[in-house]
Amino acid sequence: MMKEKLVLGFSGGLDTTYCAKYLSKDRDFEVHTVTVNTGGFSSEELQHIENHALAIGAVSHMNINAEKDYYDRIIKYLIYGNVLKNNSYPLSVSAERLIQAIQIAKYAKSIGAKYISHGSTGAGNDQVRFDLIFNILIPEANVITPIRDLKLSRNEEIEYLKANGVQMNFEKAAYSINKGLWGTSVGGIETLKSNGKLPEHAWPTQVTKTKSEDLILHFEKGELIGVNNEICRDQVTKIKFLQDIVGPFGIGRDIHVGDTIIGIKGRVGFEAAAPILIIKAHHALEKHILSKWQLQWKDQLSNFYGNWLHEGQILDPVMRDIEAFLCNSQKFITGKVFVTLHPYRFEINGIESEYDLMSSKFGSYGEMNNTWTGEDVKGFTKIFGNQNSIIYQTYLKV
Repeated sequence: MMKEKLVLGFSGGLDTTYCAKYLSKDRDFEVHTVTVNTGGFSSEELQHIENHALAIGAVSHMNINAEKDYYDRIIKYLIYGNVLKNNSYPLSVSAERLIQAIQIAKYAKSIGAKYISHGSTGAGNDQVRFDLIFNILIPEANVITPIRDLKLSRNEEIEYLKANGVQMNFEKAAYSINKGLWGTSVGGIETLKSNGKLPEHAWPTQVTKTKSEDLILHFEKGELIGVNNEICRDQVTKIKFLQDIVGPFGIGRDIHVGDTIIGIKGRVGFEAAAPILIIKAHHALEKHILSKWQLQWKDQLSNFYGNWLHEGQILDPVMRDIEAFLCNSQKFITGKVFVTLHPYRFEINGIESEYDLMSSKFGSYGEMNNTWTGEDVKGFTKIFGNQNSIIYQTYLKV
């Protein structure tokens, strides 16, 4: 009898290694592994992962470069919306999981797989994100999750793999690192409790720059297109380039505390130098160019967009509606943002834009007005407060 095809999202770590071996050996599936690169793997690492997958029983392995898709479908809108969950976290891991799930589902469909699998446990957000995307995009496939379904401990996985002759590094690293284009998460014993600081050596990018540097970021219609007068419209390349400049300052480090999809509180460290700098510089430019009400509604819609994205709902049609609003808001977000980098922090010094609404020809705040008179202000103020004046004269007494 022919074996049933199963596609497994594969990172090459302990959990997905167990899944590949267990599903091919004990469940007798024809396992096809796939790694979706969202900016976290080098070419050497991808080759190692492929060799590892084939060595433990996979029939085939596919490496998918989804960096551009990740930018076009998600990161671009996180920049447009200045999205920072709980005012701190740029959705580094949660956002990339959605692109990985979408790409895995598309691949499973393309090869006619009736089964699809991932290595998530039953204790985190990723299980929901993967299941959600799979159920929507490939509802005809059965989702199998051995680590979650069998309630396996790390030691049980290791014992099984050793018994089946699998060679790999079974030593658990002191810190769990997940690197991607839009930031790197860092988990350790310190993040498992409500009070704890990650030590300096835990951060993947060490601080090697100690002298201040000035930087100019160039935006065109909301997108970063240049750094220090070097223009490049390949957004993935530009983000990586900026990360290399800013990361060694230790900028963009923080610990995010938030609500998980499954209802418990979670805490994780992250470093996201380029994402934090891009978002803050972009926001500074917007504050000079957009109107009061554009900024207010953007804040509200962007907050919902970030929270709904975090919970895996990237395919909800309302997200396309919000993206349309965000795109429309970026028509004139073009100009330069001037930044100074210091160890562990940065300063936004100002902006230059032909669309800057802070123009002296209209007046200087607190100094001089050029487009109205004192009498204009008296009449405006009387009308602006007229309804409250009527209320206080009628039934509210001070």
